[in-house]
Amino acid sequence: MAERRLGPLFAVAHYLAPYRWRLAAAATALLLTAGATLAMGRGIQFLIDRGLTGGTSAELGRAVGLILFISTLIAAGTFVRFYLVSWLGERVSADLRLAVFNNLVRLHPAYFEENRAGEILSRLTADTTLLQTIIGSSLSMALRNALTLTGALIMMFITNLGLSLIIAATVPLVLLPILIFGRRVRRLSSESQDSIASVGSYAGEIFQNIKVVQSFNREGDEVKAFGHEVERAFAIARRRVRQRAILVGAAILLLFGGLAAMIWSGGQDVIAGAMSGGELAAFAFYAIMVGSGFATLSEVWGELQRAAGAAERLLELAAAKSALPDEPRQAAGSGARMAFEAVTFHYPSRPATPALSEFSLAIPAGRSLALVGPSGAGKSTVFELLQRFYDPDAGAITLDGTDLRDLSLADLRDQLALVPQQPVLFSADVRYNIAYGRPGATAADIETAARRAHAHEFIERLPDGYATELGDRGVRLSGGQRQRIALARAILKDPKILLLDEATSALDAESEHQVQLALAEVMAGRTTVIIAHRLATIRHVDQIAVLDGGRVVATGSHAQLLAENPLYARLASLQFRDDPVSEAPLRA
Repeated sequence: MAERRLGPLFAVAHYLAPYRWRLAAAATALLLTAGATLAMGRGIQFLIDRGLTGGTSAELGRAVGLILFISTLIAAGTFVRFYLVSWLGERVSADLRLAVFNNLVRLHPAYFEENRAGEILSRLTADTTLLQTIIGSSLSMALRNALTLTGALIMMFITNLGLSLIIAATVPLVLLPILIFGRRVRRLSSESQDSIASVGSYAGEIFQNIKVVQSFNREGDEVKAFGHEVERAFAIARRRVRQRAILVGAAILLLFGGLAAMIWSGGQDVIAGAMSGGELAAFAFYAIMVGSGFATLSEVWGELQRAAGAAERLLELAAAKSALPDEPRQAAGSGARMAFEAVTFHYPSRPATPALSEFSLAIPAGRSLALVGPSGAGKSTVFELLQRFYDPDAGAITLDGTDLRDLSLADLRDQLALVPQQPVLFSADVRYNIAYGRPGATAADIETAARRAHAHEFIERLPDGYATELGDRGVRLSGGQRQRIALARAILKDPKILLLDEATSALDAESEHQVQLALAEVMAGRTTVIIAHRLATIRHVDQIAVLDGGRVVATGSHAQLLAENPLYARLASLQFRDDPVSEAPLRA
């Protein structure tokens, strides 16, 4: 039963394998400390019977010397054990955290649609910290007390059989509350960890969207909602603490009740001369060790139950499998021709509605293709599938005739660079963000990419230039500045295939004109796919594909589609009626 309940902790044990020698040294120190602690009982007996009642200073000196020697062994063993076990706890916690992150960062994006990021972060931080505490402290305490408890029971029976039977009779009574309350503690511990993760997730979501919260004057409402989350977590924690308190209190009461009965019975024997005062003191010492050992184990049992829940949650993350198998059977070719062949695809979170249906589209190498259509037509889905964030449910997507599923994810994505409509920047400096797709780039290469993206001038005006920290998600930059940093990143990567999600939408007119000229240079001779929200920016691409309802309904040039496709003509009339056509169109 215990193995089943603590199974996740046993599963974590293999993370200790690389440190087996430190573990062996810690175990040796643990055995030494336990043995020395047990020897202290005999030292106390010797001190009373020979040192205090022996009548000579020499006997007292030897007895005191023995006590000091045993104390030194206990201190040295405790030092070594504490250091090594604490080191192991920190090391295993770090290794487990790294293993979980290594697995998570390679999982398919759908996993993060189905699991809240805040909860995942809570598992990655709070749960690993809890395990570190268990391995580095509580587990060692449990092993030490198990050893000393077993040894003390043996020494009790050696010292006095009759009194030992009195103590032994209370053991089943102590185990009873452990069995009853232990299961409740584990269940509540798991619920408590989940509720804490929920609190962290809620707070993270609010802080990430703090401008929206404040612009709608929802601070007070969010404080109340967060308070409800906190109080729910506290209520669960309170029930868990109450169960643990009952468990520990009942164990202590029962054990020390038995100890009181033992002292009364032993005291009668001392008065009658049936045993010496030293024997009674030694027996009391061992009995106290048994009682405190059981009390500590009952308390640590609750911690182990809680840690088992944390370990189970972490192991779930470490064992999560990506829905995108990365089993390359072919190397990427030298070309950049892509094609959708009768592709049907449903997002995992929307299995009843196809995002693409019997979708076929050729993307010629070295040419530019624009995707247009109403919202929900499938434009963004095309980009998701081109980068193989998902695999199609039917049909195939090919690169130079090779199914993307036959290429390694790394090889495929090396061919691509994306400039999204809402660029993502990291809370590092400008240089790091531009070089994110090419970490080994030189400072000169980074500056050249920034100049081509018309970002160098504003970067130079930042407080520390290219070393300026951008803050969370690039919050210290304007929208247009963030987009030009993202464009510089794509330019520096120098990909075969460029994906542009209306890359100039956040720029002012002058910056847009300059960046369009830069893009025209970057796109020359490069396969480029553009999601177009403003038709004025793509009138002169090589080909335009009109999407509607997850299908390609027409392809052609701007002029052809105006004349032949009602949907494109309607979109064009709506936009060109309200907005002047750009005089600096995007050219390939």
